Amino acid sequence: MDELKSSGKSFDISKWEVWEAWEKVKANKGAPGVDGCSIEDFEKDLWNNLFKIWNRMSSGSYFPPPVRAVEIPKPHGGGTRILGVPTVADRIAQTVVAARLEQVVEPKFHPDSYGYRPGRSALDAVGSCRKRFFKADWVVDLDIQKFFDSVPWNLMVKAVEANTDQRWVVLYVQRWLQAPLQQPNGTLQQRERGTPQGSAVSPVLANLFLHYAFDMWMAREFPTVTFERYVDDAVVHCVSERQAVKVAAAIGNRLEEVGLRLHPTKTRIVYCKDANRHGSYEHTSFTFLGFEFRVRAARSKHGVTFPCFLPAISKEALKKISAEVRRWRLNRRTGHTFAQLARVINPSIRGWMQYYGAFYRSALKPLLQRINTYLVRWIRRKYKRLAGFNKAKKCFQGITQRYPRMFAHWRWCHNFW
Repeated sequence: MDELKSSGKSFDISKWEVWEAWEKVKANKGAPGVDGCSIEDFEKDLWNNLFKIWNRMSSGSYFPPPVRAVEIPKPHGGGTRILGVPTVADRIAQTVVAARLEQVVEPKFHPDSYGYRPGRSALDAVGSCRKRFFKADWVVDLDIQKFFDSVPWNLMVKAVEANTDQRWVVLYVQRWLQAPLQQPNGTLQQRERGTPQGSAVSPVLANLFLHYAFDMWMAREFPTVTFERYVDDAVVHCVSERQAVKVAAAIGNRLEEVGLRLHPTKTRIVYCKDANRHGSYEHTSFTFLGFEFRVRAARSKHGVTFPCFLPAISKEALKKISAEVRRWRLNRRTGHTFAQLARVINPSIRGWMQYYGAFYRSALKPLLQRINTYLVRWIRRKYKRLAGFNKAKKCFQGITQRYPRMFAHWRWCHNFW
C-alpha cells in the first residue's frame, strides 16, 4: 500500500482507505457471503483482492453481488429478523463509503441518537432514559414497523446527496440499495425499498434517514420534548398523558409522510408509576434495548426502601440467556477441567454482566446462581466420590474460596441457592 491516492481514475479513492476498511472488516469477523469466501480465504490473496476492489471502485465499475439472507434472533430477545450478509469484498467496499459518509454526517447527528455511533452505546441510551424519568411522568414507547425493510430509496438517496458532493458515494449507495437478497434456497429476491440489516453501510444510512425523518423533526416540532433513539428503537418523554397522546399521533403522521409506519400494537403510551406517581394506567412498563423499565424496590442512602421506576434485564432477554446456558450442558462436559470450563464460558458471562449488570444487577443473580448449580452438577458427575449433594456443595465452596476469580460471575455470586 505504498501509493495512497488514485490517479487516472474516475473517482478519487485512496488505496489507504481500502486498506483501513479491510482492517475493520477483519476485526469484525463475520460469515461468508453468497460466494462462500471467508475472511481467511480472502486473506490468502489479500493484495490482489484489495487492488481489485480499489480499481473497480475508483473507475466506477464496482457492482455489488447479491446479499445472503440469514434469519437471526433479535439482539435483546423476542422474535427474529432477516440479516443481510454481504461478501467480504462487498463489506470492505461498503466500509470505505461508510467511513467517508460518517466524516460528514457524524458531527451533525442529534445528541440523543445513540445507535452505532462512535463513543456512544446502548447503555448510554438506557442511562439517559433512566435519568429523564425524574422530570417526565409519561413515555411514548415507539416501535417503527419493519424499518429496514420499509425505508424509501428515493428519500434515502436524497439524504445522502444533501450531505456529500462525492458522486461515487451516492452511486454506490444506490447500487447497494438495489442489490437483491439471496434466499437460503438460492432464489433471488428483488427489492423496491429498504436496506439489508447487517451490511456495513446500513447503520450510517439508517441514522442519516432518521436524522431527518425523526430527530430534526422532533427538535423542530416539539423542542421541549426529550427522547432517546437507538436506530429504529426510540423512547419519548412527556410531562402529561395529554402531551403523550398528541406527540404519539404526530409522530405516527410524520413517519407515514416519509414512508414508514409505527407498529400498531408495540407502540404504547406508558405511565411511569412509582412512589410519587399514584395514578393508574393500562401500561406501566416498557422494554428498551433489552431492559424492562417498571416500578422496583430501591434503597435510599439512608437504607430506606421505596418504589422507584427503574430498568433491569427484561424477561425476554433473561429467557434467551437462560436458554443459551442450558445449551452449554455444563454438567455433561466431564472431559474438561474446571479451569477449562471457565475459559469457555467466561467471555459470555462477562458480556452479560457488563451489559445487563449495569442497571439493577440483582436481577441477574438468579441466572448466575443457576450457572453455579450446573457447576455443582458437573462436580457430582465427574467425581464419583463427590456424587452426594453435600459433598459436592462443600467441594464447590472450597474452590470458590481458593480461586474466587476463576469464573467471571463469582465476583457477584458464588452461591447456588
